[in-house]
Amino acid sequence: MTLTPRQQEIKDEFIRVRGTWGDSWQSILELDAEFLETYLNFSAVPWRKNHLDTKTKEFIYIVVDSAATHMYAPGVRQHIKAALAAGATPAEIMEVLECTATLGIHAMNLGVPVLTEILAEKGIRTEPAELDEYQERLKADFTEKRGYWNPTWDEMLELDPQLFEAYTAFSSHPWVAGTLSPKVREFIYMAFDTSSTHLYRVGLKLHIENALGYGATVGEILEVMEIASVIGIHTVTMSAPILQEEIAALAAQNAESAQNAEAGE
Repeated sequence: MTLTPRQQEIKDEFIRVRGTWGDSWQSILELDAEFLETYLNFSAVPWRKNHLDTKTKEFIYIVVDSAATHMYAPGVRQHIKAALAAGATPAEIMEVLECTATLGIHAMNLGVPVLTEILAEKGIRTEPAELDEYQERLKADFTEKRGYWNPTWDEMLELDPQLFEAYTAFSSHPWVAGTLSPKVREFIYMAFDTSSTHLYRVGLKLHIENALGYGATVGEILEVMEIASVIGIHTVTMSAPILQEEIAALAAQNAESAQNAEAGE
């Protein structure tokens, strides 16, 4: 369709600010251009403040789109492409994905405390057991490779040291073999913890503390959250093209019915 001057103005500004365009944005533009402008202004906040560099911002988009709780493939593709254009290496992007894959351990972070609570209620476990030599070694190994220790790991280490050992190796791979800074890795963990499809407060608090320890500024941390805040738009980017298709299908159906009615007269 031919765009109105207002629609063209919004499209041009969107491309200028966000550096991208696609069929989903076109559908939204055609259906409700003013709404698209409000989203542009919302999503552009971190791009106007620029506490994070462009490559790191693209990493955060990759995190929230690829996280197991969201998995928005169109966004993953768009932001991997943008990250490469911003100078990211394939190894760096792979490291972003590897860090994001640790989200699954929250099944244990949430589940083990519930288990210990029930065991205490039933009198099966009345207090934490003393760590043995193997468990102490695992704790030291995690602390060395991940750069911190937090009480959130205590009960998992006590009750399931074999799983904890395997998770340490899994989660530490980027820290041992990767090249991203510790601060950026903490931003990655923060991004999927604060995302609206996860909202894992315990982890978010932990990784904000770690990021501050690695020199992160308040502005940088807020930009991670700002980027994570925009994933609600995927309701519209996924659905607006479908709405247009169904509008067109209904129009075609009505036209066919009208033709059949006219032919029958």
